[in-house]
Amino acid sequence: MSEWVEWHKGYEEGSPLEQRLGVVQGLIRRALDGAAPGAIRVISMCAGDGRDLLGVLPDHGRGSDVRARLVELDPELSGRARLRAAEVSPAIEVVTGDASLMTAYAGAVPADIVLACGIFGNVTDDDVHRTVAHLPALCAPGATVIWTRGTFAPDLTPTIRAWFAVAGFSELDFVATPETTIGVGANRLTSPPRPFEPDLRLFTFLPREQRPSQVSASVRSPAGGSPPQPPHTNR
Repeated sequence: MSEWVEWHKGYEEGSPLEQRLGVVQGLIRRALDGAAPGAIRVISMCAGDGRDLLGVLPDHGRGSDVRARLVELDPELSGRARLRAAEVSPAIEVVTGDASLMTAYAGAVPADIVLACGIFGNVTDDDVHRTVAHLPALCAPGATVIWTRGTFAPDLTPTIRAWFAVAGFSELDFVATPETTIGVGANRLTSPPRPFEPDLRLFTFLPREQRPSQVSASVRSPAGGSPPQPPHTNR
C-alpha cells in the first residue's frame, strides 16, 4: 500500500481531512454557481481518488456542464477515481500521470476551475511560488483556483496569498479552521491568462521526512518537547 493510499484512510467522519474536504467542496460549489453558461472546464492536480470534485457534481445543477481532467500519479487512487468518474459523467477524464508537469494538462486547458489541493505542504517554498506564478498559464479568463496549505508553523499561507496577488489573482476566500491547521484558499484570475508552457515542471514532492508538513509535525511532537497540536491535513 502506498503512502498516499494510506493517507486517504484519514477521511474518517469528523477528522481534519473531512473538514478540509467540506471547505474545498463548498468552494467548488461556489465556483460552479458563478460559472458562465456553457461548458465548464476543470483540472485537478494531484487529484487522489477525486473526491473533491466527484463528491460535488452529482447533486449540482451545473454538474452536466463540467468537462474535467483529474491527474493522479498513484495508480490505485487514479483507478478509484476513474471508476467513480464513470458513474458521475462521461466528460470526466482521469489520467494516471505526473501532475507536476504542464504536459499533463495539454488539451484540457485553459480551465475555468483549477484545483491545487494537497500539494503545497509537500514541496519547497520555491516550488509553491513557482506553481502559483505559472497557474495563469492553466487558466481561462476569470478562472478560479482552489488550493490548500496547512497553517502549521512556520505559516506560509500569508506569503502564498501575496504570491497569488502578484501572479494576477484576486482573493475570493481564505478559510483557516479554528483548532486545526486547515488552510484553504480560493482566488480568481483578474489579469490576462498567460501562454501555455508544455515543457515546464511546476514542483517536485520532497522526500517524506523533508516535507514542510512532516517537519512541522515532528517539531510539534511530545518527543520534541512541545505539546501536541491538532493534526495537519496536508497531502
